[in-house]
Amino acid sequence: MLKDQHITINSIKDSAYAKPINKGVSSTISRIERISEFITNVAATIIGGVALSILFFWVKEKLFPLPKVTGRWHFEQITKETAYNPYKNMILRYVAILCREGNKIEGTAEKIYENSSTGERTYAGSDRTRAVITGYIEKNYLGKDYIFLHVVEKGHARESSYYCELTNLNSNEMVGTFGSMVADSSGIVKWKREPFKD
Repeated sequence: MLKDQHITINSIKDSAYAKPINKGVSSTISRIERISEFITNVAATIIGGVALSILFFWVKEKLFPLPKVTGRWHFEQITKETAYNPYKNMILRYVAILCREGNKIEGTAEKIYENSSTGERTYAGSDRTRAVITGYIEKNYLGKDYIFLHVVEKGHARESSYYCELTNLNSNEMVGTFGSMVADSSGIVKWKREPFKD
């Protein structure tokens, strides 16, 4: 009988000591599981972000590339509004070389033709005035891309500048408007790969 009581008491003691130990182990396991779940979620978020960035870059470069503007161009300006009436309806033509790096554009141009109130003439060699071009491309994912150019022309008498706001129709043609510091002139401008014909 005493033996049975001793066993029962020992069993109660063992049970009493085992209970808190089981709680501690369970708490530790729970913390490890939460940490593991947190690490898994963070890793999934990072991997998802990287995958999304790669996908966005691929779509941007392959499905919506920047227009191909690098190379030789010919452009024609027709003055529609001006503070100096003899310039009205004047036609100027240039040949230009453009280079694109990212969305930025640089280049040079030379004036090769003029048709104004003073007559029609072509320019060659040292008679050509030179210009420096800078600008950038504005990507339009829902339509045609826009190109903005600033042209600084070193004329024989003085230096002048004008801007062009262009819509890129395709890799061979751009159209838009221009505004010049010369007599507050403005009008339409067209760029194309092939020379203009009279």
